[in-house]
Amino acid sequence: MVLSLTQVQALFGAQASGASSSGNAAAAIPALKRVTEAGAEAKGMAQERKDPVTLTTLAQFRRALDKADTIEKALSDPRILQVLMPALGLPDQAANVGMVRRALLSDPSDPKGVAAQLGSSWKAAAETLGAWEKGLDALRDPAMVQRLSDAFVKYQYRLGLNEQQPGLADALYFLEAAKNAKDVFGVLGDGVIRRVVTGALGLPDSMAIQSVETQGRAVTSRMKLETLQDDRAVRKLAERYLIVAANKAAESQAAQASDPMAVITGLSIRA
Repeated sequence: MVLSLTQVQALFGAQASGASSSGNAAAAIPALKRVTEAGAEAKGMAQERKDPVTLTTLAQFRRALDKADTIEKALSDPRILQVLMPALGLPDQAANVGMVRRALLSDPSDPKGVAAQLGSSWKAAAETLGAWEKGLDALRDPAMVQRLSDAFVKYQYRLGLNEQQPGLADALYFLEAAKNAKDVFGVLGDGVIRRVVTGALGLPDSMAIQSVETQGRAVTSRMKLETLQDDRAVRKLAERYLIVAANKAAESQAAQASDPMAVITGLSIRA
């Protein structure tokens, strides 16, 4: 028996062409409007606080924090970093333990310090935490623990939105933080702002291998930096990015759906 395309796709767990498990380009702007309505995020975060995985992660964070006897040990514990780094806006750095310690324990006001050298995101993280000055007391301060916990819940909530609409978490962050990028290095130094701006402007991912100066010229040749201080313009950039992200996701899903057929090119499956 020769299987049909639909049967082969089902056998390999692929979706039919054109199907999507998340939002598409047409749904991008309505999705952003929905999640930025008054009270939408508060409601979403309230639900996220009840999520078993989030509850467990936060409980482990607090237990590990209680057991740590030095700031160095605290900043080496994966249970702490799993909450701390997303809360500080650097979720992809949780595994870089050595760099995390050096950066967060450096004086962010020192231009030669590790945090300042790594860019605006690291500098802001070091300033927020204050561990370079107060050590473990800064991290254990009840107000800081609550602040980090709330930020982690927000991160988890927004991350879940990407399942509904690709890029939605990035877009929400961008709406909040775009104004903090005062120069092109502020754009390129923040991973999310960089991703949204370059995506909205249609700049290729391969640009990352070029020098910072070349990347900066590519951005400023397509956009005035003053645009990031204009709320309406920032929203337009976020919308354009969401459409690009949705199209990329659709292309990726289409490619994955075609993979099973590539494996058996020229062959008939017989049962």
